Amino acid sequence: MKKYLFTSESVTEGHPDKICDQVSDAILDALLTVDPESRVACETMTTTGLVMVVGEITTKAYVDIPRIVRETIEKIGYTNPDFGLDARSCAVVTSIHEQSENIALGVNETEKHEQGAGDQGMMFGYACDETPELMPLPISMANKLTMRLAEVRKKGILNWVRPDGKSQVTVEYEDDHPKRITNVVVAVHHNPEIAHEKIVSDIKNHVILPVCQEYITPETKFYINATGIFAIGGPEADSGVTGRKIICDTYGGMGRHGGGAFSGKDPSKVDRSASYMARYIAKNIVAAGLARRCEVQLAYSIGVADPISVYVNTFGTGKQPEERLAEAVRAIFPLKPAAIIKYLYLKRPIYLKTAAYGHFGREDEEFSWEKTDKVAELQKYFGVK
Repeated sequence: MKKYLFTSESVTEGHPDKICDQVSDAILDALLTVDPESRVACETMTTTGLVMVVGEITTKAYVDIPRIVRETIEKIGYTNPDFGLDARSCAVVTSIHEQSENIALGVNETEKHEQGAGDQGMMFGYACDETPELMPLPISMANKLTMRLAEVRKKGILNWVRPDGKSQVTVEYEDDHPKRITNVVVAVHHNPEIAHEKIVSDIKNHVILPVCQEYITPETKFYINATGIFAIGGPEADSGVTGRKIICDTYGGMGRHGGGAFSGKDPSKVDRSASYMARYIAKNIVAAGLARRCEVQLAYSIGVADPISVYVNTFGTGKQPEERLAEAVRAIFPLKPAAIIKYLYLKRPIYLKTAAYGHFGREDEEFSWEKTDKVAELQKYFGVK
């Protein structure tokens, strides 16, 4: 019997890097609302009392970026100077210019040229049968813990909780099947007056057990604010930058990552759109019963529509040869950037919602890449049910 431990982490919406992801995607959504053809590559940085927005934007729309920044920060919960960032009083600096004309030549569709990829690179999608949402259990639990941390704060269940926070979950596997949670780590930003003992008790009873109870055993260890204090948090404790939590955004390290971040990028950037398609493909392959685990890689050249490679890996769990699965992917799924955008309805202003708690494994209507509506077609292709 093969046993091993695997760990994944997640961060709350108030984590400095996640503040930046949400600001970047809030700006993207505002632009797409007015001009769905907007080209956006928007980066955000934050530190104590400061938010800076930079990047390339080509659009017919006008949006008030400082207003969007402040509204986003306020919604997250940074409304007190004591938190190191206050939506009303923080400085907002912007430096925006248009997308490079050289890039636009390869991406824009014309009579003689179909829309190509917005950049070169490789994108991965992953799915497995460990959870109902077909995600690895460690990242599923970690994301649900950070969502619960935000919930107990916003609903006033634990009124001492502040916006910043992290979770980490370690799962024991036997023969590649998750069996139990061995360790749970939670770091929560808090009011300095609260006693450590109460933090430990409240987080265990109101956050960890409601989320992880099914996999908790008497041997499970809990590490809650292990340094003893986390009163200084948010941008006051750590600067934040868009795109620094790409493993939290995806599969918690269980599936590979091509390296490109998602937030602040319009769907012409295959870093985003092709990663969503790769997840959609992998999830449908698993949902169709063709594999227990599946990873899909798509690779593109800037300015070229067709992917230069398609790779499927089922880690020995596939019921069809991987070469045949790759052939089925090319036959069944839209893989050109324009086709992906159209099929998944990616010109909608849906991205702020993706910018915290993971881009995958969520059943919200906006997450079109989470549908399993290609199951029947895949089964028909292989003559199985």
